Amino acid sequence: MEPPLPRSAVLGTASVSTQFEAALGRSSAARSFPGHSASTGRAWTTQVRTLLVLTDAAVVGAALLVAQLAKFGLAEKKGHGLVSVAIGLLWMLMLAAFRSRSVRHLGTGTSEYQRVMRATFGTFAVVAAIALFVKPDIGRGYLLLALPIGLLALVAGRKVWRTWLVARRKEGRCLTGAFVVGNHQDATRIVHQLLQQHQAGYTPVGVAFTDGIGRGTSATVDDTTVPLVSVADVPTLTRATGTRAVIVAGDLPGGRQQVQDLGWQLENSGTELILVSSLTDVAGPRIHMRPVEGLPMLHVDLPQYQGVNHTIKRGIDLLLGGLAVLVLSPVLGAVALAVKLDSPGHVLFRQQRIGHAGTPFVMYKFRSMVMDAEARRAQLARSNEGAGLLFKIRNDPRVTRVGRFIRRYSLDELPQLFNVLNGTMSLIGPRPPLPTEVAEYEERVHRRLLIKPGITGLWQVSGRSNLSWEESVKLDLYYVENWSVLSDFGILLRTARAVLKRDGAY
Repeated sequence: MEPPLPRSAVLGTASVSTQFEAALGRSSAARSFPGHSASTGRAWTTQVRTLLVLTDAAVVGAALLVAQLAKFGLAEKKGHGLVSVAIGLLWMLMLAAFRSRSVRHLGTGTSEYQRVMRATFGTFAVVAAIALFVKPDIGRGYLLLALPIGLLALVAGRKVWRTWLVARRKEGRCLTGAFVVGNHQDATRIVHQLLQQHQAGYTPVGVAFTDGIGRGTSATVDDTTVPLVSVADVPTLTRATGTRAVIVAGDLPGGRQQVQDLGWQLENSGTELILVSSLTDVAGPRIHMRPVEGLPMLHVDLPQYQGVNHTIKRGIDLLLGGLAVLVLSPVLGAVALAVKLDSPGHVLFRQQRIGHAGTPFVMYKFRSMVMDAEARRAQLARSNEGAGLLFKIRNDPRVTRVGRFIRRYSLDELPQLFNVLNGTMSLIGPRPPLPTEVAEYEERVHRRLLIKPGITGLWQVSGRSNLSWEESVKLDLYYVENWSVLSDFGILLRTARAVLKRDGAY
């Protein structure tokens, strides 16, 4: 049994719902769902699912129509039209069967996209198998056109609605209410994360401390008031208020039996039971669950710093880096000429940085400062706005007129493509550090050097110069531990948006 909470925090069963609703009405969570209960969120889930179904249907129909017209034209339109309808129905059923519209996967992570891809490939695997025995030509026509067009359009459609959903969640809407249960430290940490990480899609509507800490009818986290309830009353409150999730933070005093009892009490209530792992900064694809004789074993893949994936990463660097140099050669030439005409000095700025395994290398950039910039740095030490070991000044007087423009749009970074081609850098990776920075690293920060630094990375798409030193280090370490080829492509797409927004660029 859990330790008893203070009497003021333990609410009687008869009055618990009334008192909870009163406290909830005073909390910021109550304002999260205009027009309906803050804890349910059923209205928005129905709306989002309907929008996704309509978008998927439009995409599937358009992709199949394009494939049909391109392959068969208008001839035998009726017969081929029936085939298209059959494939379309199968495709929509597959998207539903793979739970690609599950609310828990919307707005965050890659699971939603993966389910869309599996459903699509599954659909056309069935189509190909049937066509092999009926009419192979029909199968090839749809495989070559409808599959790629449909898949890209489905993912793009999901991305559009994800952007819309995340924007709504930042406004405090489209969130799933959740009770958080755990000791004071763990539960407070989870409440803090839910309040900060809108993409997770949950908002705390009540917290139950299992260690008896906390008095009164509410707890305050990050200046937000959250109703304080008894652990024993959580199942009753969940049903009474229609709350959709209960999050267990860390271990409960009663161990796994208490977790099991809580699950039994929540049965048939339409509520999710979420157990928060003590693992931190581990991406989902590295975690695998394997039940053995009723014992759930959580496997965590350890990071690999060599092998096939790194060979693929190098191949992608060479391919995309080479293409970028060819396509952007006019831009490279124009920027070089502008730098040369704007101020006396070299076109390229060469600086020693530290790369993979602590190996020094020369990094190339277009010069954006006056030639004696390094000599004048000491004079500007008091104006440093950079965090930690970083030296940054928003209106740095050493930056030239052209330099200010090319920094704003990250054009000064383009010569680093040649670092990518010579193997000292990658397209995606941690920020390339200076030797003086590395000399001041704490032991764990050296893990940033386990892979090649990148032209862009999580630090680039998350605010660049606006980040604190701790945030920058955390993002780089997360990338080093969890990178994948798929996540690299995601960062590339986000980089284009970050550059256009010019967020943190100075």
